[in-house]
Amino acid sequence: MPRKPKRSCRYPGCSKLTERAYCEEHQRLMNSHYNKFSRGYDSNERYNSAWRKIRTRYIKQHPLCERCLAEGRYTPADLVHHKKPLSDGGTNENSNLMSLCYSCHEIIHGRGGQNL
Repeated sequence: MPRKPKRSCRYPGCSKLTERAYCEEHQRLMNSHYNKFSRGYDSNERYNSAWRKIRTRYIKQHPLCERCLAEGRYTPADLVHHKKPLSDGGTNENSNLMSLCYSCHEIIHGRGGQNL
């Protein structure tokens, strides 16, 4: 199947062609901007190497999406979600974690970030 034609980077004054909204250089800049101003925290500080170890361990223990599994579907888990967000006092304890597929994670956050 043919690919879409490349278009100019959305960053003002950049004429590089890209398949995404921003070229690689400006995508990193926009991600940094998002982390600093929209999220209110730097995700690299909150989700450091200790978190990656916890996430890897939890995904190995729970390889299927827990929401899909409850509905009788067997979908591989893509990420680990905090039931109670860290910003609200949640922890990285197993009781506060849940393995989810991307679809279920988007459903949770699409409702305004309601917890389960």
